[in-house]
Amino acid sequence: MQNPVAESTTPVPRPDKTMTMRDAIAAFVPDGATVALEGFTHLIPTAAGHEIIRQGRKDLTVARMTADIVTDQLIAGGCVRKLVSSFVGNSTAGSLGELRRRIETGRPAPLEFEEYSHYGMICRYLAGAQRLPFYPLRSYGGSDVPAVNPGIRKVTSPFPGPDGEAEQIYVVPPLNPDVTIVHAQRADRAGNTQIWGLTGIQAEAVYAAKRAIIVVEEVVADEVIRSDPNRTVIPAHAVDAVVACPRGAHPAFAQGYYDRDGDFYRSWSHISKDPERLQAWLDEWIRGTRDHADYLEKLGDEHWSGLAVGEAWSEPVNYGRRL
Repeated sequence: MQNPVAESTTPVPRPDKTMTMRDAIAAFVPDGATVALEGFTHLIPTAAGHEIIRQGRKDLTVARMTADIVTDQLIAGGCVRKLVSSFVGNSTAGSLGELRRRIETGRPAPLEFEEYSHYGMICRYLAGAQRLPFYPLRSYGGSDVPAVNPGIRKVTSPFPGPDGEAEQIYVVPPLNPDVTIVHAQRADRAGNTQIWGLTGIQAEAVYAAKRAIIVVEEVVADEVIRSDPNRTVIPAHAVDAVVACPRGAHPAFAQGYYDRDGDFYRSWSHISKDPERLQAWLDEWIRGTRDHADYLEKLGDEHWSGLAVGEAWSEPVNYGRRL
């Protein structure tokens, strides 16, 4: 008789979902799609945004909690019709020139903007991931945000409120992107994705979407992922494509891989406030590069030496195994 324990521990072959960035964007980001680009402070899917610009996508609805430089670039690249966001800014380093022009003046074309709070966006992703019709939250009480967004509504709770009376409570609609794109530190070829450091709403945004592209600093062996299962934030069954793209979050940082490029953030406000200078930058650094590897080569090794990080290892843990 075969040993059932030994049989059950035999690794099952997993699908290989690795693709090039070019192929993944071509396959899963059509014109007119709703695209979520998530990552909080670090692990921002900048390289994916650049490839969307290179491929000339149009009429996208972009969902991003913290609309920042990559959002500004996508708008300037003519890719975005509508922005759904809860924060707009150049991450403590200034303003987003193209985004402000589109909203404040409608030049060179108007941008539709749908505003939520951070928690409102989180609740939208939660509702989308759980396939709920809406998600309730209390934090809009006393806020002006519902006045500028008719999508934020009130319902009567089926349960009594704290005072025992019927309660009116704000709700937000689900967000179900056509595709969610996130950046992460590593994944295996099947798409089991590991993130450490700051974690945001990436897993919920992936579960809410019809398709998901995972961009990683490195694709690693199955054994690496299995050795540390609690660090797997996004499981393979929710993933459609895995793209290896080292340094793909620049100018943001990737915890453990490279630091934030503060000089770039500070320079962006000056670049984006001038429409001609901004388009020249896009022509040189995005449209004028073949792919992200070409972009990195253009930045040069000396640039990256200034963003190098030292080691800060996490203590290994013993998960234990059957004897």
